[in-house]
Amino acid sequence: MAERHLEPDTAELRERWGNFTFTKVWEAKAKTAIGKYPEGRQRSAVMALLDFAQRQVGEETGTQGWVPIPVMEYIAARLDMPVIRVVEVATFYTMYNLVPVGKFHVQVCGTTPCMLRGSDALLEACKHRGMRKGHTSEDGLWTLTEVECMGNCASAPMVQINDDNYEDLTPERLDAVLDALAAGKEPKAGTQEPGRHTVEPAGGITTLKAMVDANHDYRGEW
Repeated sequence: MAERHLEPDTAELRERWGNFTFTKVWEAKAKTAIGKYPEGRQRSAVMALLDFAQRQVGEETGTQGWVPIPVMEYIAARLDMPVIRVVEVATFYTMYNLVPVGKFHVQVCGTTPCMLRGSDALLEACKHRGMRKGHTSEDGLWTLTEVECMGNCASAPMVQINDDNYEDLTPERLDAVLDALAAGKEPKAGTQEPGRHTVEPAGGITTLKAMVDANHDYRGEW
């Protein structure tokens, strides 16, 4: 698991992000998120607002985005909650980046199922491309992180890159995904195993076959 820490609260950081506010688009989303909770419970929207803020920072920096301390302070004030409570949420969930990242955040799962299925080879493939765990490449394109289980054990090994998961990977398949992203393309997310749709058995489905093409109702057959 990668070590997590807050980006130092410097004068330069304050100059860049000290006046952060949501844009019109993200403000509308924030109001909708806050409105889902009863009066006095607006703090429940903290996770949504952190996500929106990270995405807005990403848009402004051409990266996946992150949440600087002044941005956390803005969210705390917006939700009338102590800043430390926002920091606690942001530091607990790895979906929030605490330091600047690259355009593509490559998160390689290294937990047991993925490790047994070849995650070490995926990390080695990233290394061959100049990536280092916990660092952003000099061109700003890649940030590499090793993470804990992300729930794709049946299609291990897997990598999450920004919002998409890529599964059933080999070093060659990962290289193909990374090449496509670097070229500005949108590679197919999900399993990279030819002929496999989701996480059905590698040799093809063996049950509920009628569900492949339609929402078949089996109840009358049981």
